[in-house]
Amino acid sequence: MDETLSLLLAATLNAGTVLALAGLGLLINERAGIVNLGAEGMMLVAAVAGFATSVHTGNDWLAFGAGAVAGAAMAAVFGLLVIWLNTNQYASGLALSLFGSGFSAFVGLPYTQEKLADRPHFAIPGLADIPFIGPALFRHHPMVYIAIALTVALAWFLYRSRAGLVLRAVGESPESAHALGYPVRRIRLLAVVAGGALCGVGGAYLSVIYTPLWVEGMVAGKGWIALALTTFATWRPARVLLGAYLFGGVTMLQFQLQGQGVEIASQFLTMLPYLATIVVLVLISRNPAWIKINMPASLGKPFFPGS
Repeated sequence: MDETLSLLLAATLNAGTVLALAGLGLLINERAGIVNLGAEGMMLVAAVAGFATSVHTGNDWLAFGAGAVAGAAMAAVFGLLVIWLNTNQYASGLALSLFGSGFSAFVGLPYTQEKLADRPHFAIPGLADIPFIGPALFRHHPMVYIAIALTVALAWFLYRSRAGLVLRAVGESPESAHALGYPVRRIRLLAVVAGGALCGVGGAYLSVIYTPLWVEGMVAGKGWIALALTTFATWRPARVLLGAYLFGGVTMLQFQLQGQGVEIASQFLTMLPYLATIVVLVLISRNPAWIKINMPASLGKPFFPGS
């Protein structure tokens, strides 16, 4: 029983890392006042870019870099559309998601039968051998721990640095930030690109470490779950991480129950992560005032300098 629980906890951290990276990226976007519904498409393109890079180089870190570049490039196009051309954020995000889905499927065709080389087994010396918590917490790919470190760094950036204060000011009142001389559009674009890069790393982690393989549509709604995470977490980095592990745990629980032969329809178990997302959003939406207090005041609203 202890071994089963330890493996479930380890799988939860692994699955949650994908959602955490994407969720942190979307949080940066939304703190700057931009809603990007294109996370699913960005993650798909990044996943195929990372997988292809890993196939040709055998280097995980180059694969993560390729995923970050792919995600940042798509986010930059989205940013130019919604920030400079003032297109509708929601329609542009959906278009980005649809484009990413189709483009990744086309580009990924040659890689559907490819296999990655065997990965080394990571372990933190001295800690990995501790009963129960060793296998659960200290035998993960370094990116799992980097995601935790990024959460701490982002929290410090947003609440303890001047640049983070400016970013939040742009998301709360871009007109006031503009009046004080801050380049609101450039700050928003940088936030969108940075968020896209993190979504890209999440997509690359999915195809290179979590699975590891390339299959059309393999993100399977994780981009949308990450988007819901930002609301669930009330736009706070630590809560994004905890929420990611929660949803990751629900995802892994379905496989655990199926493996133990629990007599529940497999279709119901498969829908558990998405059902959990809907339930959480419904519960949060019951208190609109609570969301309004925590939500950036200018979220989703266009900004016109000089207007």
